[in-house]
Amino acid sequence: MSTIAAPLFTDRARRLRAALTALLVAAVAVCAPFYFAPFQVFQLTMVLLYAVALAGLNLLVGFGGQISLGHGAFFAAGAYTAAVMLDRYDTGHLATLPVAAAGCFLLGLGFGVPALRLRGLYLALVTLAFAVFLPPLLKRLEPVTGGSMGLTVDKMQPPVWSGLAEDQWTYFVVLAVTAVALLLARNLLRSRVGRALLAVRDNESAAEVMGVRLSLHKTLAFAWSALFAGVSGCVYTWVIGFVSPDSFSFVLSITLLAGLVVGGLASLYGPLLGAAFVMYVPSVAQDISEAAPGVVFGLLIIAVMFVAPTGLAGLAGRVRGTVARRLTRTTPAADDDRTSDSEPSPPPTPADPSPADAEPVGAPPRTEKE
Repeated sequence: MSTIAAPLFTDRARRLRAALTALLVAAVAVCAPFYFAPFQVFQLTMVLLYAVALAGLNLLVGFGGQISLGHGAFFAAGAYTAAVMLDRYDTGHLATLPVAAAGCFLLGLGFGVPALRLRGLYLALVTLAFAVFLPPLLKRLEPVTGGSMGLTVDKMQPPVWSGLAEDQWTYFVVLAVTAVALLLARNLLRSRVGRALLAVRDNESAAEVMGVRLSLHKTLAFAWSALFAGVSGCVYTWVIGFVSPDSFSFVLSITLLAGLVVGGLASLYGPLLGAAFVMYVPSVAQDISEAAPGVVFGLLIIAVMFVAPTGLAGLAGRVRGTVARRLTRTTPAADDDRTSDSEPSPPPTPADPSPADAEPVGAPPRTEKE
């Protein structure tokens, strides 16, 4: 009975621990804008929107097994969609979100079809080319995109009934969008689509034998990844209030991929950790060396990957596993001590005769004189 009940109690404890952790994180996230300065609240807001972009990239690279160096292009598409709608058509901020999401989903779907015949470095090269030629294209479309000067739009204004400052209201709106996006990514990975992506990543031949349509799920991986990037870019326009082609160079794509790898591939918490790395580490590098912040940033990435090859999320899992193993090793010892105190010790067994006292085989019996 105890053998059957032990896994049940372990699973219940794991769920309780996860629920308590989620409540603690939610409480900290809600209280954060009331205890930090406006610039720090802005940094937290940027971490949240970068986490949405990295969650989409994680679907494609971490769980789908495909490489992409053009994620920044989908980010730029979502940002410009929101900016054009706000500047040219004077729409509301929230109305730009579904349009940017749907447009980037279709863009990723169209880009995923020709990418089906490519893999590895060839796919990475094609996606990088997409990120390289998009900024010059945005400069050429000056009547729509504003050219090199970009577009300046109004930021979100808090309603009067909220009693919040502009940075606090923007933070809470972005927090809600991020929570919905991460929940969607989590449910997507636990659905048939997520299981199919994992099967394709692990072994394409075996997945095809089991009935998984490789072309469909590879294309959907690009589409879902682009959707999350478009949502992140749209929120970026809300927060910054300005877009320009130079803000979305191919360096953005490289930075997002580096942030995902540092945070942890194929991890639900990796995008959040990677987003914090993308936001805060360049600032630290700038403070360490104003002359060459890129060098410091690169060295910090190397140091993190040396300490945590599986990312920061993997490092946390390794630490938790080490602590659990040590606790498991100490538990039997405590049980033995408790057993020895409660149970009586067995009676001592009679000692065997020593070799000197033992009679040799075939010797005559000893007399009393002997």
